[in-house]
Amino acid sequence: MRLTMPSGTPEGIPLTVMPFREDAVIGTMSLATLVRLVPSPRREEDPRALKTASGHDRRRAELRATVQRTLKSQKGRNIPAYAEYIAAGILGKHGSAWSTPPVTLWHAGEIAAMSDELIPDSGLRTLTVAPDAMVIAIDGETQTTAWHDIYQDPESFGLTYAELGRRVRIPFELYLGLSPADARQIFYDRNVKGVDVAKNLAMSMDQRDLATRLAHTVGEKLEVESGDGRRTPFGNLVNTGKRQLTAADKEVVTLSALRALITTTVFGGKGVQYSATHVHEEDLPPNTDAGEVEAVVVRLVSRLIGDHFPDFARRGAITAPAVMAGLGILLHRATPWCDPGDAMGYERVAHLLADVRWEREPAYWDGVCASVGSTGRLNFSGGVKDSAGRVAGALLDPHSELGRKIRGRWS
Repeated sequence: MRLTMPSGTPEGIPLTVMPFREDAVIGTMSLATLVRLVPSPRREEDPRALKTASGHDRRRAELRATVQRTLKSQKGRNIPAYAEYIAAGILGKHGSAWSTPPVTLWHAGEIAAMSDELIPDSGLRTLTVAPDAMVIAIDGETQTTAWHDIYQDPESFGLTYAELGRRVRIPFELYLGLSPADARQIFYDRNVKGVDVAKNLAMSMDQRDLATRLAHTVGEKLEVESGDGRRTPFGNLVNTGKRQLTAADKEVVTLSALRALITTTVFGGKGVQYSATHVHEEDLPPNTDAGEVEAVVVRLVSRLIGDHFPDFARRGAITAPAVMAGLGILLHRATPWCDPGDAMGYERVAHLLADVRWEREPAYWDGVCASVGSTGRLNFSGGVKDSAGRVAGALLDPHSELGRKIRGRWS
């Protein structure tokens, strides 16, 4: 007797998907499915593991290497922080304000099976991935590795396998049957075509960052007089999406510049280093807490902006990021946590600023935090780290060379 081989339902991993083009689908999967479908990139780069791996697994590792960077780079160094971020999100520490992008996968070769539509006209189908299929992450591999780390030892992240099974669904897009050359092209497009966000602009969007939260609080609580004579929250005049304003913008200052004013008010000169990095509560000056710092900084910054709002409305030199940072270094001296040897009242701060010339003119600001370009226009594009100290020195010492310059005293 000769037995025939079974020809029923294909074996493999079923995924519920929806096509978004003829050779690609989207969907979500459990973490257990992801780690079964896509091996750990750490293991695929481990020479010792590859020595004992099957021929199939070695070929998969070789194929992955043609479309991915190795983990021996900044990519690999980001994995632990990424895993901590994901775990904190699952545990609810970020509230709703967290996200990971869909993992981009490439299914090399033919799929095992694709069903008819599960619901007529919905596009939903069941795609079956064969047990020996080569599925490779061509974008989102850092995230994929972080997921593997979490799955390998969930307890070290404060999680359990039960929670991972109940609370986690991972969005993905899956490209089907592409050639290695096409997969490499997608890797290139995803990693090169996009424009990187400037670090200080990205920081201004981070609501878990204390300085950014304080900047938004100032914008919400401070009211100023708009051009039509009405009162409006200062936040309506703060541009949150740009590093530099143009003549067509209706706002008067950028959020990143306002944040620089906040960080230097909190830390003094040390705050310059926080202009492009996170501020956590544990970073605050000794013997302070977030509540005290918020109350004092919001009051001082709001008062400063209110006192000089006409100069802000005209987009005078006061709105330049380096000037804002220098103002914060001065304003820090009016905080209760300032070194007693440097401390002064707000009235003294106001006196030092009373005769500063805020016009954007070379006579006042060239060589302080700006330079004259080939067209004769004054350029304030110098960085906070380069110029904030000079601005602060000029504000604090009216009799110095730069102090006289910004006050229009040349004799």
